[in-house]
Amino acid sequence: MPQERHISGIPTVAPGMPPHAGQPLLWAGAPPKEARLFGILIHGRGADALDIIGLGEEFDVADVAWTAPEAAGRTWYPFSFLSPLATNEPGLSSALSVIEGLVHEADRLGFPADKIVLGGFSQGACLAAEYAARHPRKYAAILCFSGGVIGPPGAPRDHKGTFNGTPVFLGCSDRDPHIPAERVQETADVFKSKGAIVDMRLYPGMPHTIVRDELDAVRTLLGQ
Repeated sequence: MPQERHISGIPTVAPGMPPHAGQPLLWAGAPPKEARLFGILIHGRGADALDIIGLGEEFDVADVAWTAPEAAGRTWYPFSFLSPLATNEPGLSSALSVIEGLVHEADRLGFPADKIVLGGFSQGACLAAEYAARHPRKYAAILCFSGGVIGPPGAPRDHKGTFNGTPVFLGCSDRDPHIPAERVQETADVFKSKGAIVDMRLYPGMPHTIVRDELDAVRTLLGQ
């Protein structure tokens, strides 16, 4: 059964918020006052908040308050996540600001970073991975479905901090048309180098989608 959903506005952080300022934010799952965890789910290119909030429901973990922001024009940034960072501005910085605003909102509601689940699919997974890589700290979990850290090969990954045992799930096809397997491995290495516990799964010949094995893995992870 779908959980009750409601819509509010994305909390803003200044400066650098446009072009994604004023977009809707979808809520589902447990009410924040009753939740154990606060989940932030980021949708992919061409999708919307309604698409990705359903992923939280698929995990079937009842005590998580799920939030899903929506990108202006259904895309967070215009070009491939492997492009030079400057070519994806101002969308990229604005998208990362959206996540930062939700992290602040979670803290305001009583959820410190170690009670926050950060995840997404495709372009949203790339944003989740990139935000976490830029802000290493102990999270409840990081969930990246068909995505990886953003930037061209050789982009610096020297942000200070530690994940301090944060569980990270990385799932992707071994021949995804958008996400090279090498970038998924690089993403795993980035997280491992800063103390995360990484479960990376490359699925032979899988389309650009999410499969049952990934849902089951995350259900187990979030239920721990």
